[in-house]
Amino acid sequence: MLTYTITTKRLKLYLALPLACLLLLVALARANNNQTQALELGFKVADHQLQQLGYLESSSPTPEPKSHSKSWEIGAFWLGLTQFTDLTQHKPYQQALIKQGEDNQWQLGPWLEFADDHIIGQSYLWAAKNGVSRSTALSPMRKSFDKILANPPNVHLSFYFGEQGYGSAECLTRWCWCDALFMAPQAFIGLSQATGDIRYANYAFKEFWATTDFLYDPAEKLYFRDSRFFEKRDQKQRKLFWSRGNGWVFGGIVNILKLLPQDHPQRPRLETLYLEMAARLIQLQKPDGYWPPSLLAPENSPPETSGTAFFTYGLAYGINTGLLDKKRYLPAVTQGWQALTQAVNKNGELGWVQQVSDRPESVAKTDTHYYGVGAFLLAATEVAQLNNK
Repeated sequence: MLTYTITTKRLKLYLALPLACLLLLVALARANNNQTQALELGFKVADHQLQQLGYLESSSPTPEPKSHSKSWEIGAFWLGLTQFTDLTQHKPYQQALIKQGEDNQWQLGPWLEFADDHIIGQSYLWAAKNGVSRSTALSPMRKSFDKILANPPNVHLSFYFGEQGYGSAECLTRWCWCDALFMAPQAFIGLSQATGDIRYANYAFKEFWATTDFLYDPAEKLYFRDSRFFEKRDQKQRKLFWSRGNGWVFGGIVNILKLLPQDHPQRPRLETLYLEMAARLIQLQKPDGYWPPSLLAPENSPPETSGTAFFTYGLAYGINTGLLDKKRYLPAVTQGWQALTQAVNKNGELGWVQQVSDRPESVAKTDTHYYGVGAFLLAATEVAQLNNK
């Protein structure tokens, strides 16, 4: 815990400072404490999740998985763990990441074109950089993506399904829901970098910008979840922008930027989009540090950690890389991180994670899920580096 001795003279000086400067001083003091805390809590939360999955020894029985081993839910967890592991170089996590790929036989999810079934491939790309041969880790993904490139889907991005239900929506063969921008583009771009075949990245950028042109609201600088929400309004006639949905996008943009060299031709447009969203997001953070499940409806909203973790991650990345002004954005990061820490129980379980959905919904203290933990680990990774750069 940080302590302070404030003399009368110093107190007068502090009171004379503009409010923005005072907020920055408080944020800097908290950031010093958050750096160590982020690593400690990151380890605690990651250990708990890996114990639940059976990749680390646990004193309690391993429960039934909440999703299959190549699903988007668990793929988001493994992705978060890759970045935390890169920072910590913790061998048990390295071993777990490789073991899950081996258990999956390096296969993607079952639906060839479905973006959610591609996210697990991002952990395979990590394995190919960390001791597993590229041929072993990447051949199945490359075969799948080659099939997509040979016959690229050509449907409209409007999200419509009939009596057969959600999964029958024709546009799901493309990236017609905003979550997809976290799930698939980075796998395609990463595969281009691993193989030298630019076709995968070209496809990813083409589809990324098609989705953005369709779902991004330039007035609000936020993404609709999909076209079904263009005309939806809440009881106060406000547009419906889902926190985690925009978190998927914001985190996805950051993950693409992390892959690209500084002189890449796509960087300027991506950075412009990132900066627009960042400026809007800090306007929507609640005083308690959380972002509300429905971003334009903060009143009486519960804590929600999945969206908050993605936003904290993305904003911290911007500070660490110099894309964002520290004075302006650090208070939002420190508040977001402190909110997230309050949602971790003594066993390392992350709570207040809105359950699987496609829109803002209710959330409870005991609600948790893999993807929320993945987002938390991403946030912990960037927050732990705030004072190093």
